[in-house]
Amino acid sequence: MPKAKEPVFSHKVFQDETAAREALEAARWPDGPVCPHCGNSDPEKIAKVEGAKQSHRPGLFYCVECAGQFTVKVGTVFERSKVPLTKWWMAAHMLNAGKRGVSAHEIHRVIGVTYKTAWFMMHRLREAMKDTNAGPLGGGGKIVQADETYIGNTKRAKSYKKGLRHKRQIVALVEPKGKARVFHVKGATAESVRDILVTNVDRKSELHTDESRLYTETGKEFADHKTVRHGWNQRGVYVGPEGQTTNHVENFFGNFKRGMKGVYSFCSEQHLNRYLTEFEFRFNNRLDLGVGDKERTLLALKGIEGKRLTYRRINGDQV
Repeated sequence: MPKAKEPVFSHKVFQDETAAREALEAARWPDGPVCPHCGNSDPEKIAKVEGAKQSHRPGLFYCVECAGQFTVKVGTVFERSKVPLTKWWMAAHMLNAGKRGVSAHEIHRVIGVTYKTAWFMMHRLREAMKDTNAGPLGGGGKIVQADETYIGNTKRAKSYKKGLRHKRQIVALVEPKGKARVFHVKGATAESVRDILVTNVDRKSELHTDESRLYTETGKEFADHKTVRHGWNQRGVYVGPEGQTTNHVENFFGNFKRGMKGVYSFCSEQHLNRYLTEFEFRFNNRLDLGVGDKERTLLALKGIEGKRLTYRRINGDQV
């Protein structure tokens, strides 16, 4: 019989604070510590503060260049957090192991923090998942699928209003067997969709969409624009005569909606972009692209660099 796998949370990064800190240092500083205050990375000018009395913070470094002190949490979304790093590793793993995410209530119950803390932790981790150096999708000989969807404002809602314009509108761009990019827009118009496409897709790409008029004029700006006629009431097709389809982008939307409905239940418009970032990150670092749960968690934690998210900001207008 095949040997049973070791339980994930028995790993030392989930049990020992020193191991958790050292693992985070290795993920953030693979070539050695870098001072977040002045950018100094010279190992001769950075010293680890050590002593028998252990009166200092664990993992404290001193920068000779600027006379500043820092730990691996300084200059990241973990800065000033009182939550142990072992619990941060647990939360990051749970968020990245599930295809449709994990609720803050689940985090609160499993790792033993308050619901408010778990909710804040999730938003900090979503902030770390942001890709700030993304280049254009597609390219010569490549395909990009584009589509839009609408969520929220169901008939069960007390404030229900008829019409798509009262729903939250999302535009997604997906490379078949590649990456995705997703946007929450106030209104999915030809102008707003064009801005998204020309900013995020290489003009040499082949664009695949449905027959929506949102893409008619913008499609002419790309190498080719092929549409698939979905029709209405299931009377259309899902693959066009030349193989064009929007199945990949629709699969992304399907997974996103199942996660939002089955795991998160409710999301205010204020925070919708953060949830889109979460699903986009997992899609772009999925098993089909050779990224497993462990690697995906490490990639998410590498994104903590240079990002801060305070409770005041997360509940304010700058979201």
